[in-house]
Amino acid sequence: MKLILSKEELLEKFNRRKGLESDLELTVKEIIAAIQEKGDEALLNYAQKFDGFRGDIANLKVSDEEIEKAYQEVDGEFLKSLRKARDRVWAFHQKQLPKSWFNTEDSGNILGQVYTPVEVAGIYVPGGTASYPSSVVMNAVPAKVAGVKRIVMVSPQKGERMNPYVLVAAREAGVTEIYRIGGAHAIAALAFGTNTIPKVDVITGPGNIYVTLAKKLVYGMVNIDMLAGPSEVVVIADKTAKPAYLAADMLSQAEHDPLAAGVVITWDLELAEKTSQKVEEYLKKLPRWEITVKALESCGGIVVVKSEEEAFSLANHLAPEHLELMLENPFSYLSKVKNAGAIFLGSFSPEPLGDYLAGPNHVLPTSGSSRFSSPLSVDNFLKKSSVIYYSRDGFLEDAIDVIKLAETEGLFAHALSVKVRLLDE
Repeated sequence: MKLILSKEELLEKFNRRKGLESDLELTVKEIIAAIQEKGDEALLNYAQKFDGFRGDIANLKVSDEEIEKAYQEVDGEFLKSLRKARDRVWAFHQKQLPKSWFNTEDSGNILGQVYTPVEVAGIYVPGGTASYPSSVVMNAVPAKVAGVKRIVMVSPQKGERMNPYVLVAAREAGVTEIYRIGGAHAIAALAFGTNTIPKVDVITGPGNIYVTLAKKLVYGMVNIDMLAGPSEVVVIADKTAKPAYLAADMLSQAEHDPLAAGVVITWDLELAEKTSQKVEEYLKKLPRWEITVKALESCGGIVVVKSEEEAFSLANHLAPEHLELMLENPFSYLSKVKNAGAIFLGSFSPEPLGDYLAGPNHVLPTSGSSRFSSPLSVDNFLKKSSVIYYSRDGFLEDAIDVIKLAETEGLFAHALSVKVRLLDE
């Protein structure tokens, strides 16, 4: 396996990785249309076909008894770590809460902005090649902090029952109800509602290509967080970085799925060669090595550039989900980062800390979308409303200008709305 690449070779890999497949979109459209038309009947059919569900529609919802039983199956150390992660995520997102504000002008006009949580939030938790209690925490906690009262979780059941760690995470994070479904049909059910699944106002959480396409297609009926693609980490490293750390951090993302990206960028050839050797060494010890190798071959590698300026230029072009700066005095380079979902500074801030426990959200923009979007946050579960109050004096001061602007646009009823009030004066 060739790990040390030119910049051009890496960019070619990333270009091949981008894009949603139009033939899959047609399939997802059919699923969404069926859920809209037939509701629970279609939902049950798809759950049986794609999720391997074996019950009837009434069994889609996870019972309180099943959740209580899950607590008996998880170990105490997991619960301790989960609660620590939940509390840190809660504390971080608490600081994101915006405040409603009002401004009173000299005329007596009052202008302002108020924030209101959505009524119902839907969160999607993957259940494919692995189960992710951490994703439950990262999606549910910001919703709770925002003040959402009803949090509906969907996650496909693999095997005879739901993963107990996921169920416990849901209870600890404040999820109010859980349904054992996944895929595009779960997204459609959340977006449009069925007799069993409530219609939600916003859907968050990553999933496979079918989930991503479904979120894209239902946007407008509901809000969504983002269109998530395969996970990625880019590490910029200088001679002070340890090859073992770089190799491990590349692999930590590559093990997610065959299209995940693990990339190191450096201007030190010796460091690149030693890191490559460490990758080969660690690969032999990983249980998910087949997935990891495919990921490295499809979208991973170590790129040797000429300078740190070229390294940051390449990283900003890639606009990665995770960017690690394994550099001497990493804070001095922070201003050079233009595009990244999350930035990790120094040798002791590996990306997995952000995945699980640091506090910032791990649902991040991928596939270059950090150029224009941001991590999942409390804002995803809040709405802003403008507030406008005009006093009599304030109205008289602005009325003629509003009439002029409205009539210039040919909207004479708009002007009339102001004129009738002037005639009363």
